[in-house]
Amino acid sequence: MFHLRTRGQGLVEYAMLIMLVALLLIVLLLIFGSGVGNMYSNIILNI
Repeated sequence: MFHLRTRGQGLVEYAMLIMLVALLLIVLLLIFGSGVGNMYSNIILNI
């Protein structure tokens, strides 16, 4: 019974880690998204 409890705890920790990474990516895209889009637009226009 103890083994199942620790296994479930590990899954919850992985899920929380994935949620943290996803939240970080969303925040970074909101902050830098327009700048990165403009950079790629400038690269395409200069080719």
